[in-house]
Amino acid sequence: MIDINASKYVPLETYEKENARTDIRCGDILLTIVGALGRVAVVDFELKALFQRSVCVIKPVRECITPKYLGYVLESSTVQNYIQINAHGAAQKGIYLDQVSKIEIPVPPLPVQEEIVRILGSFTVLTAELTAKLTSELTARKKQYEYYRNRLLFFDTNIRFERLGATCIMKSGKAIASLQISAECTADTPYKCYGGNGIRGYVADASHHGEFPIIGRQGALCGNVNYATGDFYATEHAVVVKSKGDYLQRFLYYLLTSMNLNQYKSQGAQPGLAVGNLENLVAPVPALDVQKRLVNVLDNFEAICSDLNIGLPAEIEARKKQYEFYREQLLTFAEGGRTVLTDRQTDRQTDRQTDRQTDKLSALIRLCQYVFGYVLLFCDNVTL
Repeated sequence: MIDINASKYVPLETYEKENARTDIRCGDILLTIVGALGRVAVVDFELKALFQRSVCVIKPVRECITPKYLGYVLESSTVQNYIQINAHGAAQKGIYLDQVSKIEIPVPPLPVQEEIVRILGSFTVLTAELTAKLTSELTARKKQYEYYRNRLLFFDTNIRFERLGATCIMKSGKAIASLQISAECTADTPYKCYGGNGIRGYVADASHHGEFPIIGRQGALCGNVNYATGDFYATEHAVVVKSKGDYLQRFLYYLLTSMNLNQYKSQGAQPGLAVGNLENLVAPVPALDVQKRLVNVLDNFEAICSDLNIGLPAEIEARKKQYEFYREQLLTFAEGGRTVLTDRQTDRQTDRQTDRQTDKLSALIRLCQYVFGYVLLFCDNVTL
């Protein structure tokens, strides 16, 4: 997809001079060759634009290859692996145009290409629709979780209320140079580093050990609350919170999250939260056994809503992988000359008949799969 909303503009004279070299037209392919390597976009509308040298313009020869088919091929794992293997540089990788020109791609007959594009286009639309619906459902689940969390953590005046400074110890972490923070978790940098907006990266040494709520205190998102476990590092923009005994640490995390701490930020170019102001906030202090029961409920609800290994996020990821699988299979068949064409009208009639027969049960089936998982059925139990 080409996003022109973040574009910058140049004088007409500059455009005419630079465009003489690339002359971008509808049907051209854009391929990033510096930085974020291998991103592909098909120009599907008349576009008057210039691109930086990090973008390669590919002009398909229409007599032998269609633009959309070429776009799918360039997104395939075979081509993407080739790009990564042949990339040069360390801080900012790139691939030379000469290496791009040597990429080998399957070129089946044009009718085959058009059928592959039709199938993958339909699959792309269906995947996007399903992803949008699942994302909407996940958002609704999160809102539902927040609603019930806030209701569970609402206490009447019969519960004791105390200043956070009286029940908790709040301390900011230690400053650390940006060069010491790695974007990836490695053997040399195994510890999470928490800053003003959550995890900044990974570092070589830890500053804390245990389980603590951490409040981000600097930036537009200050007041966000994370829960750190084990060994980790907290920067000066993160406030580590420890109960003096009145709270369970996990309950304290949920309580601080429900308090919407961002509303107490200072105004200015760089919003922030002062530890002293946080200590003066008043919060309920229920009995520890009540806290424990609430934690059990909220932990289960949070796992359903947030864990990427279960529920809707996993379903979204599975659909993306399914699309990638079929794309690779279709392009592999095209390379080996084994693609089978079908009559489009027959396909569509069959699809409509199948849809009518399965629509009534599909919702129930998806629900059962979500709750119970998939059922393994051995062949010797099947009667043909």
